[in-house]
Amino acid sequence: MSDNLLEINNLYLNAEEKEILKGINLKIKPGEIHVIMGPNGSGKTTTANAILNNLEYTKKSGNIVFEGEDISNLKTDEIARKGVFMSFQLPEEIPGISVTNFLKYAKNKMTGEPVKVFKFKEELKQYMEQLNMNPQNMERSLNVGFSGGEKKKNEILQMLVLNPKLAILDETDSGLDVDAIKTVSKGIEMFKNESNAVLIITHNNKILHNLKVDYVHVLVDGKIVATGNQELATIIENEGYGKYK
Repeated sequence: MSDNLLEINNLYLNAEEKEILKGINLKIKPGEIHVIMGPNGSGKTTTANAILNNLEYTKKSGNIVFEGEDISNLKTDEIARKGVFMSFQLPEEIPGISVTNFLKYAKNKMTGEPVKVFKFKEELKQYMEQLNMNPQNMERSLNVGFSGGEKKKNEILQMLVLNPKLAILDETDSGLDVDAIKTVSKGIEMFKNESNAVLIITHNNKILHNLKVDYVHVLVDGKIVATGNQELATIIENEGYGKYK
Protein backbone atom coordinates (compact mmCIF):
# COMPACT_ATOMS: atom_id res chain seq x y z
CA MET A 1 0.00 0.00 0.00
CA SER A 2 1.25 3.49 -0.85
CA ASP A 3 2.54 5.67 1.99
CA ASN A 4 1.13 8.78 0.28
CA LEU A 5 -1.75 10.62 1.92
CA LEU A 6 -2.87 12.14 -1.39
CA GLU A 7 -2.12 11.22 -4.99
CA ILE A 8 -3.24 13.11 -8.08
CA ASN A 9 -2.51 10.93 -11.08
CA ASN A 10 -2.34 12.39 -14.61
CA LEU A 11 -5.47 14.48 -14.05
CA TYR A 12 -7.13 16.21 -16.97
CA LEU A 13 -10.10 18.40 -16.11
CA ASN A 14 -12.47 20.71 -17.98
CA ALA A 15 -14.70 23.62 -17.08
CA GLU A 16 -17.50 23.10 -19.59
CA GLU A 17 -15.58 22.75 -22.88
CA LYS A 18 -12.42 24.49 -21.75
CA GLU A 19 -9.48 22.33 -20.67
CA ILE A 20 -8.13 23.66 -17.36
CA LEU A 21 -5.85 20.94 -15.96
CA LYS A 22 -3.61 19.16 -18.44
CA GLY A 23 -2.07 16.13 -16.79
CA ILE A 24 -1.47 17.10 -13.15
CA ASN A 25 0.60 14.71 -11.03
CA LEU A 26 1.10 15.34 -7.31
CA LYS A 27 1.96 13.16 -4.30
CA ILE A 28 1.72 14.34 -0.68
CA LYS A 29 2.89 12.29 2.30
CA PRO A 30 1.82 12.75 5.93
CA GLY A 31 4.01 15.30 7.68
CA GLU A 32 4.57 17.44 4.58
CA ILE A 33 3.69 20.98 3.55
CA HIS A 34 3.33 21.49 -0.19
CA VAL A 35 2.82 24.77 -2.03
CA ILE A 36 1.31 25.30 -5.47
CA MET A 37 2.28 28.67 -6.94
CA GLY A 38 1.39 30.15 -10.28
CA PRO A 39 0.05 33.21 -12.07
CA ASN A 40 -3.65 34.04 -12.11
CA GLY A 41 -5.66 31.63 -14.24
CA SER A 42 -3.07 28.87 -14.17
CA GLY A 43 -5.37 26.28 -12.54
CA LYS A 44 -4.35 26.53 -8.87
CA THR A 45 -7.84 26.88 -7.38
CA THR A 46 -9.19 24.38 -9.91
CA THR A 47 -6.71 21.82 -8.59
CA ALA A 48 -8.00 22.38 -5.06
CA ASN A 49 -11.60 22.09 -6.21
CA ALA A 50 -10.80 18.91 -8.14
CA ILE A 51 -9.63 17.19 -4.94
CA LEU A 52 -13.05 17.85 -3.38
CA ASN A 53 -14.84 16.92 -6.63
CA ASN A 54 -16.51 20.26 -7.26
CA LEU A 55 -19.24 19.46 -9.79
CA GLU A 56 -18.59 22.66 -11.75
CA TYR A 57 -15.68 20.76 -13.31
CA THR A 58 -15.53 17.55 -15.33
CA LYS A 59 -12.69 15.07 -14.94
CA LYS A 60 -11.72 13.80 -18.39
CA SER A 61 -9.05 11.32 -17.28
CA GLY A 62 -6.79 10.49 -14.37
CA ASN A 63 -7.79 10.02 -10.75
CA ILE A 64 -7.37 11.25 -7.17
CA VAL A 65 -6.47 8.84 -4.37
CA PHE A 66 -6.70 9.66 -0.66
CA GLU A 67 -5.28 7.21 1.89
CA GLY A 68 -5.22 4.51 -0.76
CA GLU A 69 -8.85 5.01 -1.82
CA ASP A 70 -9.92 6.44 -5.17
CA ILE A 71 -12.09 9.43 -4.21
CA SER A 72 -12.47 10.82 -7.73
CA ASN A 73 -16.21 10.23 -7.88
CA LEU A 74 -17.21 10.67 -4.24
CA LYS A 75 -19.48 13.54 -3.20
CA THR A 76 -17.81 16.59 -1.69
CA ASP A 77 -19.29 16.00 1.78
CA GLU A 78 -18.08 12.40 1.73
CA ILE A 79 -14.56 13.55 0.89
CA ALA A 80 -14.70 16.12 3.69
CA ARG A 81 -15.75 13.45 6.20
CA LYS A 82 -12.73 11.38 5.19
CA GLY A 83 -10.56 14.23 6.48
CA VAL A 84 -10.08 16.78 3.68
CA PHE A 85 -10.57 20.45 4.58
CA MET A 86 -10.48 23.43 2.26
CA SER A 87 -10.40 27.13 3.10
CA PHE A 88 -11.75 29.56 0.53
CA GLN A 89 -10.48 32.74 -1.09
CA LEU A 90 -13.76 34.46 -0.23
CA PRO A 91 -15.25 32.91 2.94
CA GLU A 92 -19.04 32.88 3.04
CA GLU A 93 -21.08 35.00 5.45
CA ILE A 94 -23.89 33.11 7.20
CA PRO A 95 -26.29 35.41 9.06
CA GLY A 96 -28.03 33.91 12.10
CA ILE A 97 -25.50 31.08 12.63
CA SER A 98 -22.88 31.83 15.27
CA VAL A 99 -19.25 30.83 14.88
CA THR A 100 -19.66 28.44 17.81
CA ASN A 101 -22.77 26.72 16.45
CA PHE A 102 -21.34 26.45 12.95
CA LEU A 103 -18.16 24.80 14.19
CA LYS A 104 -20.04 22.56 16.61
CA TYR A 105 -22.26 21.34 13.76
CA ALA A 106 -19.29 20.85 11.42
CA LYS A 107 -17.33 18.92 14.04
CA ASN A 108 -20.31 16.67 14.73
CA LYS A 109 -20.66 15.93 11.01
CA MET A 110 -16.92 15.22 10.67
CA THR A 111 -16.65 12.90 13.68
CA GLY A 112 -20.18 11.50 13.88
CA GLU A 113 -20.00 11.97 17.65
CA PRO A 114 -21.84 14.38 19.99
CA VAL A 115 -19.89 17.52 20.86
CA LYS A 116 -19.43 18.26 24.56
CA VAL A 117 -20.44 21.90 24.59
CA PHE A 118 -18.51 23.25 27.60
CA LYS A 119 -15.24 21.55 26.62
CA PHE A 120 -15.74 22.61 23.02
CA LYS A 121 -16.25 26.28 23.93
CA GLU A 122 -13.12 26.26 26.08
CA GLU A 123 -11.11 24.75 23.23
CA LEU A 124 -12.51 27.31 20.84
CA LYS A 125 -11.70 30.19 23.18
CA GLN A 126 -8.09 29.01 23.58
CA TYR A 127 -7.59 28.75 19.81
CA MET A 128 -9.06 32.21 19.26
CA GLU A 129 -6.74 33.74 21.85
CA GLN A 130 -3.72 32.07 20.21
CA LEU A 131 -4.80 33.45 16.84
CA ASN A 132 -5.30 36.95 18.29
CA MET A 133 -9.05 36.76 17.66
CA ASN A 134 -11.58 38.38 19.96
CA PRO A 135 -13.25 35.52 21.93
CA GLN A 136 -16.50 37.51 21.83
CA ASN A 137 -16.62 36.67 18.12
CA MET A 138 -17.66 33.14 19.11
CA GLU A 139 -21.27 34.28 19.38
CA ARG A 140 -21.28 36.52 16.29
CA SER A 141 -22.84 35.35 13.04
CA LEU A 142 -20.27 33.50 10.95
CA ASN A 143 -18.11 36.05 9.09
CA VAL A 144 -20.88 38.68 9.14
CA GLY A 145 -19.26 42.08 9.66
CA PHE A 146 -15.82 40.47 9.94
CA SER A 147 -12.86 42.18 8.30
CA GLY A 148 -10.98 40.33 5.56
CA GLY A 149 -8.28 39.38 8.06
CA GLU A 150 -10.84 38.13 10.60
CA LYS A 151 -12.49 35.96 7.95
CA LYS A 152 -9.16 34.36 6.99
CA LYS A 153 -8.28 33.77 10.66
CA ASN A 154 -11.71 32.21 11.07
CA GLU A 155 -10.84 29.73 8.31
CA ILE A 156 -7.67 28.78 10.21
CA LEU A 157 -9.77 28.43 13.38
CA GLN A 158 -12.05 26.00 11.53
CA MET A 159 -9.02 23.98 10.42
CA LEU A 160 -7.75 23.70 14.01
CA VAL A 161 -11.14 22.70 15.40
CA LEU A 162 -11.96 20.16 12.69
CA ASN A 163 -8.40 18.75 12.67
CA PRO A 164 -8.49 17.21 9.17
CA LYS A 165 -5.89 14.86 7.71
CA LEU A 166 -5.31 17.18 4.74
CA ALA A 167 -5.81 20.95 4.89
CA ILE A 168 -6.03 22.80 1.57
CA LEU A 169 -5.55 26.55 2.02
CA ASP A 170 -6.61 28.44 -1.08
CA GLU A 171 -5.14 31.98 -1.24
CA THR A 172 -5.41 32.29 2.55
CA ASP A 173 -2.83 35.09 2.48
CA SER A 174 -4.71 37.15 -0.11
CA GLY A 175 -5.33 40.72 1.02
CA LEU A 176 -3.78 40.27 4.47
CA ASP A 177 -1.36 42.63 6.17
CA VAL A 178 1.96 41.44 7.59
CA ASP A 179 0.65 40.81 11.12
CA ALA A 180 -2.37 38.82 9.88
CA ILE A 181 -0.12 36.69 7.65
CA LYS A 182 2.08 35.91 10.66
CA THR A 183 -1.01 34.82 12.60
CA VAL A 184 -2.17 32.57 9.76
CA SER A 185 1.31 31.03 9.58
CA LYS A 186 1.21 30.45 13.33
CA GLY A 187 -2.11 28.64 12.94
CA ILE A 188 -0.62 26.38 10.27
CA GLU A 189 2.27 25.56 12.60
CA MET A 190 -0.21 24.80 15.42
CA PHE A 191 -2.08 22.42 13.13
CA LYS A 192 0.86 20.69 11.46
CA ASN A 193 2.08 17.32 12.76
CA GLU A 194 3.56 14.08 11.40
CA SER A 195 0.13 12.56 10.73
CA ASN A 196 -1.44 15.31 8.63
CA ALA A 197 -0.45 17.45 5.67
CA VAL A 198 -1.01 20.93 4.24
CA LEU A 199 -1.43 22.08 0.64
CA ILE A 200 -1.09 25.85 0.25
CA ILE A 201 -2.37 27.50 -2.93
CA THR A 202 -0.90 30.95 -3.56
CA HIS A 203 0.41 33.25 -6.27
CA ASN A 204 3.10 34.92 -4.18
CA ASN A 205 5.65 34.21 -1.47
CA LYS A 206 4.30 36.25 1.47
CA ILE A 207 2.86 33.43 3.57
CA LEU A 208 6.02 31.35 3.08
CA HIS A 209 8.26 33.89 4.83
CA ASN A 210 7.11 32.50 8.19
CA LEU A 211 6.84 28.81 7.29
CA LYS A 212 9.15 25.95 6.45
CA VAL A 213 7.71 24.04 3.51
CA ASP A 214 8.83 20.78 1.93
CA TYR A 215 7.94 21.23 -1.74
CA VAL A 216 7.03 24.11 -4.03
CA HIS A 217 5.28 23.33 -7.33
CA VAL A 218 4.93 25.87 -10.13
CA LEU A 219 1.66 25.53 -12.05
CA VAL A 220 1.38 27.31 -15.40
CA ASP A 221 -1.37 26.80 -17.98
CA GLY A 222 -2.74 23.71 -16.24
CA LYS A 223 0.60 21.92 -15.92
CA ILE A 224 3.18 21.60 -13.14
CA VAL A 225 6.26 22.94 -14.89
CA ALA A 226 8.73 22.93 -11.97
CA THR A 227 9.09 21.42 -8.49
CA GLY A 228 11.66 22.33 -5.88
CA ASN A 229 12.28 23.28 -2.28
CA GLN A 230 11.48 26.58 -0.58
CA GLU A 231 14.26 28.30 -2.50
CA LEU A 232 12.17 27.97 -5.66
CA ALA A 233 9.54 30.26 -4.11
CA THR A 234 12.21 32.86 -3.41
CA ILE A 235 13.44 32.68 -7.01
CA ILE A 236 9.89 33.24 -8.26
CA GLU A 237 9.44 36.17 -5.88
CA ASN A 238 12.56 37.79 -7.36
CA GLU A 239 12.19 36.80 -11.00
CA GLY A 240 8.47 36.16 -11.57
CA TYR A 241 6.93 33.43 -13.72
CA GLY A 242 8.19 34.69 -17.06
CA LYS A 243 10.57 31.84 -17.85
CA TYR A 244 7.84 29.24 -17.22
CA LYS A 245 5.29 30.71 -19.61
